Amino acid sequence: MTLTKIIEALLFSAQKPLSIREITAAIRGAEDDEFGSNEFIRVKEAEVAAALEQLKIEYIEQGRAFQLTEKAEGWQLATDPSFAKWVRQLFPAPKPARLSAPALETLAIIAYRQPITRADVEAVRGVNIDGVLQTLMERGLVKIAGRAEIPGRPLLYETTQFFLNHFGLRNLDELPNVEELRKRNLPVARVVAPPESPESTQAGTTGSG
Repeated sequence: MTLTKIIEALLFSAQKPLSIREITAAIRGAEDDEFGSNEFIRVKEAEVAAALEQLKIEYIEQGRAFQLTEKAEGWQLATDPSFAKWVRQLFPAPKPARLSAPALETLAIIAYRQPITRADVEAVRGVNIDGVLQTLMERGLVKIAGRAEIPGRPLLYETTQFFLNHFGLRNLDELPNVEELRKRNLPVARVVAPPESPESTQAGTTGSG
């Protein structure tokens, strides 16, 4: 029994990506049975990480039909993309509609400048994005991230975990040219303070007298 074989069994049985911490906990938590004792009860996360890398290389060298991939949530076994046309025959489903160019542009602005208000995105694009923003939220690519601490407290938007999975990213730092584009100055919406009410103006005048 080897550590890589145990990890392979866990990944094969899992219904979702497994983090190194989850894999380590599963290995440590196994109880002795008729097949033997748990000799990996003190395994370390660093050892699991090294075994994962070893397993990944082995699959590549052996030219297997599946591969070990690292996603934002953890590690997962997946079929090699070159076999996709055959695997798809087992899971017939309508192809999802592609995002339009305006939607992709809006998504890119949010991804690189998040959290960001709708008005700031519109300042960059120069057009209203209500419909596009709704589409991105319905697709699960964008979500509300709170409110901005400016007059009117507009909603802030950011990308989701599904966004990372969809584009094969582990985190936002893997976005192309991320540092350069984050530093670039882009147009922002003009913040206008709400007008004072007649009551507050009158109160201020009375107080000054």
